[in-house]
Amino acid sequence: MERQMVMQNQMRERQMAMQVAWSREFLKYYGTFFTLATVGLTVGAIKRRKPFLLAPIVPLGFIMAYQVDSAYGTLIYRVRGEAESIMTSDHDRLDLPHGTPTFESIEKARRARGSLASFLEK
Repeated sequence: MERQMVMQNQMRERQMAMQVAWSREFLKYYGTFFTLATVGLTVGAIKRRKPFLLAPIVPLGFIMAYQVDSAYGTLIYRVRGEAESIMTSDHDRLDLPHGTPTFESIEKARRARGSLASFLEK
């Protein structure tokens, strides 16, 4: 049992590390896009004297801030804190439909599937 818990924890840590690594890799590409878009829109707005060309920078900036926070900031700690809060104060939101599976319910479903397979074979 202890080995299984250790293995599950290691798998969780690896998955989280992959998620953070993916966020950092995505940030490189999005950062390049954001920089080029910002420079291009700014130059276009100045040359054509049309300040509305700067409007797309605002939503792109929010996305950039989120990606930076996800890759290098404290987003993961805030999410973890919120998850802990949900687990303590809103635990009823975590209940599964029809409750937690029991040995009996699993066996019942297995038998039903077995009888359905034998019925289909006939």
